[in-house]
Amino acid sequence: MIVHTVGMTHSFATHAVHAGRDDLAELGVHAPPIDLSTTYPAVDSHTEADRISRFAAGQQPPGSPLYSRLHNPTVGRFESALATLENAEAAVGFASGMAALTACLLAAVAAGKPHVVAVRPLYGGSDHLLNCGLLGTRISWAEPGRVGEAIEADTGLVLVETPANPTLTEVDLAALAAECGEVPLLVDNTIATPVTQRPLDHGASIVLHSATKFLGGHGDVMGGVVACDEAFAARLRQIRIATGGVLDPFGAYLLHRGLATLPVRVAAQSRTAAELADRLAEDPRVAVVHYPGRAPRRPVQMESGGALLSFEVVGDATRVVSAVQLITPAVSLGSVDSLIQHPASLTHRIVDEADRQSCGVNTAMLRLSVGLEGVDDLWADLDQALKAA
Repeated sequence: MIVHTVGMTHSFATHAVHAGRDDLAELGVHAPPIDLSTTYPAVDSHTEADRISRFAAGQQPPGSPLYSRLHNPTVGRFESALATLENAEAAVGFASGMAALTACLLAAVAAGKPHVVAVRPLYGGSDHLLNCGLLGTRISWAEPGRVGEAIEADTGLVLVETPANPTLTEVDLAALAAECGEVPLLVDNTIATPVTQRPLDHGASIVLHSATKFLGGHGDVMGGVVACDEAFAARLRQIRIATGGVLDPFGAYLLHRGLATLPVRVAAQSRTAAELADRLAEDPRVAVVHYPGRAPRRPVQMESGGALLSFEVVGDATRVVSAVQLITPAVSLGSVDSLIQHPASLTHRIVDEADRQSCGVNTAMLRLSVGLEGVDDLWADLDQALKAA
């Protein structure tokens, strides 16, 4: 991807390293600093009263942050960088991916549009949040091609995750955006990352990430972020200020640092994942392999298959999880080390069993998040673990 800035053109990789660092030279530092202040001097009460009103309206007025729940410079740098990588006007950081999704749903409810149309499968936590009704939303589930039929007068969002967790099913975003018409299309881009897919370029309105995953990349930070236009970002900031689901400064620092190596990590992980998908597909102990771009599937808008795959085993899938020695049996994904888990038991356990089965999440399926280990080492571990099944 080529990104255009004033007077120059930069590659995606260059932006991953430099975005969000525009103020460093003025500060006289090379590495982005971590601003841990919770509060800031407010000498002129009359001036600050006006700025408080602007913060409460979701704006980002210049000057002192005033209070870290309103704005934090370290968080702001990460938001600026992620917006650049997703080709968005703005981005808003949150304490987790679920906090980010909650804010998006609350924004729709507050606008008098509580109806949401969603495409399964989704991450199990997202599915549960939509179905439980805690936020006052009303949900309709639809398949691509039938989304337009499900849209009603009070539909505030259409939600899709592509590739989907854990089936890795891709959805044609341009076609789906056309179905949505004037209704905003929210795309969970956690699995693809902006390295392989930028949904706003294909007609989406809002992009969501569980930043805990690939953006952080090292399994040591939790966060969420939404990339969108400035108008929706202002609504999200209002909700974040009111509800307090803020991203902490140290977390934002780690996420911003993670973006610099994101293209290199995802490229290497994707090569290994593609090789493992091919080997698993040829193994008689494996019934089905799910990986974007593998025959008979054709890639849609993704530029590579990504670093996540799933496969269905012949035998007891849970025994494979118990038998791995190098790969870590754990939920989550996107780390530098490989993780394997049984979705029906863990990440999608809170989804109704009939709904799980209908969207392809069965008890034979395992999800593998591929890290940066050597491909032969990972294959040797999978090989010995498959024998246990």
